Amino acid sequence: MFLLGLTGSIGMGKSTTAKMFAEEGCAVWDADAAVHRLYGKGGAAVAPMAAEFPAAIKDGAVSREALKETIAADPTALPRIEAIVHPLVAEDRATFLADAKSDIAVLDIPLLFETGGAAAMDAVACVTIPDDVQRDRVLARGTMTEAQFDAIRAKQMPAEEKCARADYVIETDMLDHARAQVRAVIRDIREKLRHA
Repeated sequence: MFLLGLTGSIGMGKSTTAKMFAEEGCAVWDADAAVHRLYGKGGAAVAPMAAEFPAAIKDGAVSREALKETIAADPTALPRIEAIVHPLVAEDRATFLADAKSDIAVLDIPLLFETGGAAAMDAVACVTIPDDVQRDRVLARGTMTEAQFDAIRAKQMPAEEKCARADYVIETDMLDHARAQVRAVIRDIREKLRHA
């Protein structure tokens, strides 16, 4: 099975692009969705998080808002959270890959380059759009302020650098254009698999 990492900065159309890969028959795993499952009621992260950060548990689930407050108040919190969550996410991904039935598995991981995860991929596709379009898309959602958006962007590798490091770049300016690029990536990978 060919492992294609899918990454891109916030608001660049990664989720929409991931759906396009799924529609073309690829198995798609979403890192953010995995974290949501782990944090939800009965999720594998709830008990270890409750032991380490009892204030972050609300109604039997991990509260992301409470975690944000904990991280802001305690500089040692984030590495402790990551030590709990990262192994569980890796386990979730391994289970997904063991059950996947496609020749191409797309792993949708926002911080793929930042976490060193690209090394485990056969190739990486990066979604991109111009900065002003990115800002407009994110702020149009109404879920964060400009300051919050800027803080998230500051933690992410610059889009130009991600694109330079990726094997494939998918411009998500128009849906039809993005879909054509997704199909071209799949064709290219399947061609490589045939000649491997």
